[in-house]
Amino acid sequence: MTDTHPTPIRHPRRGLAAPFVIVGLLLAGWTGWWLYLTDQIETRLEARVEALRQDGWTITHARATTTGWPFRARVSISHAAILAPSGHGVAAPELVAEANAYNPDRWVVIAPDGLTLTRAGKGKVGVGGDGLRLSISHLGDRFPDLRAEMIRPTFTAHGDAEPFPIASAERIQLETRPHLTDGQASTDEMDVLFRLVEARGRPGGPVEGATRQGRLSADIEATIVGASRLRGMDSAGVFSAWTAAGGRFTAVRGRLKAGDSTAVISSDALSAGRDGRLQGSLALTAEKPMAAISGLAGSRSGAVNRLGAAGAAAATAASGERGVDLVVQFRDGRTWLGPFALAPAPRLF
Repeated sequence: MTDTHPTPIRHPRRGLAAPFVIVGLLLAGWTGWWLYLTDQIETRLEARVEALRQDGWTITHARATTTGWPFRARVSISHAAILAPSGHGVAAPELVAEANAYNPDRWVVIAPDGLTLTRAGKGKVGVGGDGLRLSISHLGDRFPDLRAEMIRPTFTAHGDAEPFPIASAERIQLETRPHLTDGQASTDEMDVLFRLVEARGRPGGPVEGATRQGRLSADIEATIVGASRLRGMDSAGVFSAWTAAGGRFTAVRGRLKAGDSTAVISSDALSAGRDGRLQGSLALTAEKPMAAISGLAGSRSGAVNRLGAAGAAAATAASGERGVDLVVQFRDGRTWLGPFALAPAPRLF
């Protein structure tokens, strides 16, 4: 009797394995790239640290660990302490730097447990907050884009240190990027933005006095001319060589709010003298300026010339409280409002 049942067709199974083989090869290739990238990061980090040490920097840290596979490169460094020859430095229980493995041109560095700032000649201050981070991108450019941000920071000066001007703030932000001229990035000019939001002064300090125990906010932008000279952190500070080469701030614009007082500020050019203190003129269009100036006069800070501030407050009162045009001058190491010396001029180095 003839068998009428058809013979079953056996489908080849090799085709089912092909996608898994391809994924496995891609995963192996990507893992190889990630391992190569992290090895390069660790090697370059060690080389950079050694180069800085030879230039007079003091750098100590525990062993760096790299994680983040497969899509990120995450470098964690415990017990990091960095001190420049200028005497300025930073230390943190942990610093964490992170970048995308597929585009390691933008890094974000955070201090999850806060940090300690060392101010040359002024001592240390502890910095806490909800977020302390620094991002840097376009590393191959002459001036990389940089953004430093502190979210709800607090500042506590160590016992033997000079007081810090502010005790806390809602946000502090600093950004720098190359200055653009006709869409082209400048090779020697850099734009800078500084933002201070709702800062509270330390008890008895000039900020508390000027705000009458209120809050201080500032938005200031400027262009740094001669930015290529901003290099090196030697004993004179990063602004020393820049100043000697004629570096200056141009197109300074901004807005200040101190308690009930507000002011729009502008200056065509500001620079630093040989003593590192700011020099030049700053124009202000102020609303209710007398409150801030008289608050300075009542400050207990030794940095404020209370007699000069009282004289400036009296002169301002005679001018009224709305839309007063004032000129602040930085000269001879002092800050002047008309003939009245208010305080030392801000110091860059």
